[in-house]
Amino acid sequence: MNRRDILKTAGLVAVGGALMPFDSLLKGAVPTNDKLTENENQTGLLSGRRKLGKSLEVSSVGLGVQNMSRTYQTTIPNRKQMHNIIQKAFDNGVTLFDTAEAYGPFECEKILGEATSSFRDKIVIETKFGWNIDQQTGARLPGLNSKPDHIKLVVEGILKRLKTDRIDLLFQHRVDPEVPIEDVVGAIEDLIKQGKVLHYGLSEPGVETVRRAHKIHPVAAIQNEYSLLWRGPEQKILPLCEELGIGFVAWSPLGVGFTTGAIDANTRFAQGDIRGGETRFSPENITKNLAMVEVLKNWAEKKNATPGQISLAWLLHQKPWVVPIPGTTQMEHMLENAGADNIKFSGTEFQELSKELNAIKIAGDRLPPFVQQFSDVEAPLKTK
Repeated sequence: MNRRDILKTAGLVAVGGALMPFDSLLKGAVPTNDKLTENENQTGLLSGRRKLGKSLEVSSVGLGVQNMSRTYQTTIPNRKQMHNIIQKAFDNGVTLFDTAEAYGPFECEKILGEATSSFRDKIVIETKFGWNIDQQTGARLPGLNSKPDHIKLVVEGILKRLKTDRIDLLFQHRVDPEVPIEDVVGAIEDLIKQGKVLHYGLSEPGVETVRRAHKIHPVAAIQNEYSLLWRGPEQKILPLCEELGIGFVAWSPLGVGFTTGAIDANTRFAQGDIRGGETRFSPENITKNLAMVEVLKNWAEKKNATPGQISLAWLLHQKPWVVPIPGTTQMEHMLENAGADNIKFSGTEFQELSKELNAIKIAGDRLPPFVQQFSDVEAPLKTK
């Protein structure tokens, strides 16, 4: 069965569960390019380094481990193979690894902890809290939970699962509309003083919430969806990051598989697959949006790369503090994603590429309303 057949037959485990792990659907599904060799873009050593905030240095491309406990085809990946991918990523220069308590729940943090114990001090681990998850059973309860006591309880579990004594970068997974951000940051400051957390960030936050948080304690990074399929952060979030000196971590940097060329006009999504509810992937809009993929394919030919690598290289060219975190459960895709760091554009090339891409208007909405409601949320004002 090829990748397109899988897309037609596979769905998410459940729509309710999709609220938390939908971010890396096929993020690493990069089509193989037979032209690439062991010494070219596909497997080149990733040497680029970037800073998130003032002092947190990471590899220019990270690795998301979200699907390593259960794929969106509902299969369970071989745990040892997942360990091998993580370890090979480190061997190839990747130092930023992304996970969350919600992924599994809990299992992806365990997998990452198992795989990185021998080189823990040489990498940066980022994880997330914020969904309402029972810390004993892992049951996903309704809504969000960023109450200070809950945050601290979650962090204790995270440390055990990651087999570490500190979290390099802790994100609030989504802004809790019932908890003032001042209370959230206050709890994180306590954890920083205890040495359990080194830096913190916010995912998909409202602009004013970022400003309020940053005044209390500097925000190291914002993690939002950002790709050629969704360029929303360019409007407010990226300018805010530049103004305040905050780094940016791009989730779903391959447009949930779209920019790799894995989706075409004939692709149909199985019942329960969240993309089936996104109007950008409706049959009529896929046809329109494929114009962007054609541009990427043409540039892939020019640069001896894959379309996915071109889309990651485009992200890397935006700002020196933007770091994509493509995820995958396939070794070859991880190597291709890391190889995007080797693709460089001259000033003229990037102007030409940008002109071609800017001429394409992506049709359809990013997310279904029931998912979008968790983004761009402002935390309530603190009254006492």
